[in-house]
Amino acid sequence: MPHSSPLKSNATALRTLEGLRVGESACIVSLNVEADLSKRFSALGLRPGNWVRVLRSASLGGPMHLRIGTTELILRRHEARSIALAP
Repeated sequence: MPHSSPLKSNATALRTLEGLRVGESACIVSLNVEADLSKRFSALGLRPGNWVRVLRSASLGGPMHLRIGTTELILRRHEARSIALAP
């Protein structure tokens, strides 16, 4: 089954902000959101090339408390899913 292996490795390589644990940091690669939300995220420092760190994470699918540079913000999980990180 050579076809299933490459697909699995590509799916595993895809990493989003939602998957980060408390204390972990990663570099943002892309934002997969609409233009208006992309502008808002950019103004908050959520843009490709910037590093993001998870400070706290609410249980049961609640929001995430993040730090980007000197900015701290709270982000909903479904928004965090749309931010791709470097593997």
